[in-house]
Amino acid sequence: MTRVVLLGSSPGPDTAPTGLRLAALPGNPTVVERLRSQVLTMDPRPATIETGDVAAALRALAEVADAATENLFIIPENSVIHDELIYQINRTKRGALVLVAKEPRQEAADEAAGQMTGEQELTETVPIDEADPEIGMSRVEGLPVRVRIGKSRVVSIGTATHKVTRPNAALLGPMQISTRNAPVLAETCRELADMADTFGESDDLVQLIAFGLVRRGVSVGIRGRRDLFFRRVSTQEEANEAGTEMSGMNEDRARLNHAVKGADGFFTTYFVSTYSRFIARWAARRGLTPNQVTLISIALGIAAAACFATGDRPGMIAGGVLIYFAFVFDCVDGQVARYARKFGVLGAWLDATFDRFKEYVVFAGLSIGWVVSGNSDDIWILALAAIGLQSVRHLLDFSFGISNRRSKAPAQLPTLPLTAADDRDLRRALVARKEERKRGIRGLLKMWSKAGKYRAVHWARKMIVFPIGERFAAIAITAALFDARITFLTLVIWGTVAATYTLTGRLMRSLA
Repeated sequence: MTRVVLLGSSPGPDTAPTGLRLAALPGNPTVVERLRSQVLTMDPRPATIETGDVAAALRALAEVADAATENLFIIPENSVIHDELIYQINRTKRGALVLVAKEPRQEAADEAAGQMTGEQELTETVPIDEADPEIGMSRVEGLPVRVRIGKSRVVSIGTATHKVTRPNAALLGPMQISTRNAPVLAETCRELADMADTFGESDDLVQLIAFGLVRRGVSVGIRGRRDLFFRRVSTQEEANEAGTEMSGMNEDRARLNHAVKGADGFFTTYFVSTYSRFIARWAARRGLTPNQVTLISIALGIAAAACFATGDRPGMIAGGVLIYFAFVFDCVDGQVARYARKFGVLGAWLDATFDRFKEYVVFAGLSIGWVVSGNSDDIWILALAAIGLQSVRHLLDFSFGISNRRSKAPAQLPTLPLTAADDRDLRRALVARKEERKRGIRGLLKMWSKAGKYRAVHWARKMIVFPIGERFAAIAITAALFDARITFLTLVIWGTVAATYTLTGRLMRSLA
């Protein structure tokens, strides 16, 4: 569960009249009614805080944070937002996350501002009003924040009395804060309440909360609207515009797109996910569960192995086709889970376990087919080598992941007193931290990471680790066009290169 906090009337220009209706949406609900119905699935009794008195509102939020035993979702009551966007914000595993809209010319502005120093770098926190092609909105409303370019967190936030270095984004409103950061939130809110008389009338409560958390060293992640809708409204005209714009956006299509993993390999991205999402939606709408789709994938893998076991060319071609579709449905089961939001420990275990089962039963089928075709039974040595190599790789993957989670402490981010008038000292600390990371092994890893901005390097790095999509593709293509020996040699050679690459990278990360 998530503890929802609804922020009522804002001290600034964003008020939340309860009578504003979204005439363009089904049922003609008021803005507040619709938002409350959206969050009831997360919290049947959301906390409501009136924000007319900033100090009182901050102290009330501190009390909510003190009592929190689950993550907090804070959102202004005058928000018009898609259900899917609420879900995406709250599914984050970060310590905190806030919705932002990036300024379209941020890279050019940063390049120009990079030539400035001292007082020239500091700008007043004025609202941004620019077209935002990334998010597809007609205008960007919000409050200036500083976002690290190429990263995924907020670096600095300004208020009416706190200057921010080169603001390049607008803070829109909703934010999620994890349970582990609730004590920090409570302490920050009380400190902000004590200095409430220093804030301006245009300062927004969510902005102040994010401002305090960032200065306290909390890593506040960012998320854009992209293909989903969010806007805060204060007049009936704005409510009408928001309702019309929201009704013209395809939320289901966005939800389907988000069901596809964003970090998949080359083969999966271009030869499976381009259409597998539509199979996933079809399956979900007909009540198929992810586990049922997993069983279909297993059945196709076993059928592929049986075809390979025949040893003849038609059987090898049929096996190649079947193992490809076994992988397709292996992707579909996860997409069904994300689209239908049906997750379970059993499903995750089945998916991981039977991926290996499908590979190994196919190895057996290829070996049997090679032998029954009158060839030498030495093929079993290659099959065992492929199985052994893949087993060792998975053992290293899981053991590294577990040890990394246990030993890796959260990064200590620079802090800054809430009373500091600007973020110059914070910026100096960040620059020093960046320079330190350029040295030694950490610097080499940084350079290799930055090289990923080039598309060819990005996909080469994805493919060299020989992920499951590439493995299934290699099996399907080499078995259909050549023979089992070529298939196993491909798996062993590519798998050895992949193991060397990943082991080297993990040793370097461990030393760094």
